[in-house]
Amino acid sequence: MNRKSLTAVLVALGAAASFNAAAQDAPHLKRQGEATQLIVDGRPMLILGGELANSTASDLKYLNAQWPTLKTIGLNTVVAPVEWDQIEPSEGVYDFAPVEGLIQQAQANHMKLVVLWFGAWKNSMSSYAPPYIKHDYRTYARARDDKDVPRDILSPYDPDTLKADQRAFAALMAHIKAFDKSHTVVMVQVENEIGMLPVVRDYGPQAQAAFEGSVPKALIDYLRRNKATLHPYVRDAWTANGSRIAGTWSEVFGDGVEGQQIFQAWGFSVFANDLTKAGKAAYDLPMYVNVALNRPDQKPGQYPSGGPLPHLFDIWKAGGPAIDLIGLDAYFPDYVHWADQFRRPDNPVFVPEANRAGQIDAGGNAFYTLGELDGIGFGPFAIETLAHPETDSLTDAYRVLRQIAPLVLANQGKGTMRGFKAPLSYEGVVDETPRTFDLGGYTITASMVDSRTPKATQTIAAHGGLIIQTGKDEFLVAGRGVILRFADAAKSGDQVGVEQIVDGEFVDGRWVGGRWLNGDESGQGRYLRLPPDRFSIQKLKVYRYQ
Repeated sequence: MNRKSLTAVLVALGAAASFNAAAQDAPHLKRQGEATQLIVDGRPMLILGGELANSTASDLKYLNAQWPTLKTIGLNTVVAPVEWDQIEPSEGVYDFAPVEGLIQQAQANHMKLVVLWFGAWKNSMSSYAPPYIKHDYRTYARARDDKDVPRDILSPYDPDTLKADQRAFAALMAHIKAFDKSHTVVMVQVENEIGMLPVVRDYGPQAQAAFEGSVPKALIDYLRRNKATLHPYVRDAWTANGSRIAGTWSEVFGDGVEGQQIFQAWGFSVFANDLTKAGKAAYDLPMYVNVALNRPDQKPGQYPSGGPLPHLFDIWKAGGPAIDLIGLDAYFPDYVHWADQFRRPDNPVFVPEANRAGQIDAGGNAFYTLGELDGIGFGPFAIETLAHPETDSLTDAYRVLRQIAPLVLANQGKGTMRGFKAPLSYEGVVDETPRTFDLGGYTITASMVDSRTPKATQTIAAHGGLIIQTGKDEFLVAGRGVILRFADAAKSGDQVGVEQIVDGEFVDGRWVGGRWLNGDESGQGRYLRLPPDRFSIQKLKVYRYQ
């Protein structure tokens, strides 16, 4: 073998060894430009997911009957609960058969899993705590309201509850690490929709002692470092009391509802952080918390007080540095309003729960999340209950997103991709104002109202898409019910025309072009139009002229 051939073999062997080493790494998060991506077996992954209803995975026979629907929709990931009371039926005794069965069924159906830990809290309540926790209320303290009435909510200020939850969660993570050698489980949610009800904070003895004590230095240090960017809710509560750098919670944040909710958020965030650290010590997977949003004009306690809501992100980021991200549970019509708030330099966007399966806007929301917000993934709730999966718009959206996922992943965080969707108000009123943005030297105007279709027959809330710059003057556009117009971003006087629009699809990763759309379909080259009745892909070339 000559030297050149030997060198080639060594390079190939090195590359193979490097790939195999990467393939053995546990799923993890990695920065790409301004985005954070989920890496699974050495490659970035978009979660095209769906979350199961709460009890579906608790019965493996029942779960097994749901996979045909999940596969028809085109999921690559299932978001599934694991219940504390089911895996630890008595103290220190574990039964991991439900977890093993869940993993095996996912593997058999070629899907990944995001595991939800229903531990100390699920939707604020402690309904999934095991019997030994529920019955021993003297050891495992309940939160109390302002009238000293105990609530069926475990107190985040009780160290015994934390230790029990840590022990069970760490045991679960260790078992997943040992059992799941093929990296079926790619992320883990710590608790579910944490928050205090029906009052703003916990008034139990342990919580009260903490409230009357000093604000921890870690929180004060965070406030001082990030003073210029604090959310107004936190900033105003702190500055109204003199921006103190020491004192009790009342002294630093005041006696009002704001200061009390900040205190409750700190307790929950520190508990969740310590739980996350225990889980990661057993198996270091990406871990996140999720949040139930607050309706307009609701007060803390009417919504789950102290949860990781946008106005409390600063508290959660200070108290929970081990938590990788805060996920959005999006059940309100004003999706864009909420989703935009979750995109921060320190918070990758992941939507583990969205409007129940079958909502017409789910597909457009998925495109917006992945294209505009560089999201990790998207998943409607109760996904297995989709009535007509073959014809549902989410199935159609996932069909297209699967095809373009490599391009989306390659462009996340690089400023070469944008997403668009018609915003809705909380009442569901559509904002029909076109969205305008710059990309690749062009000013692009995106309208979600199709001028060629009678307005009364359009479901504008379902419209949305994304655009990727694929080369100089070249773009790929995917979505539904969108019209794009192009202008010169530099305002140099150049006019912009359409050179070519081709409809098509990706087959096994290779672009297969179809119809050329330079005629009526594009207004004789005046715009690009994605039809409103389905999700589709088009490639576009533009040019300048004077």
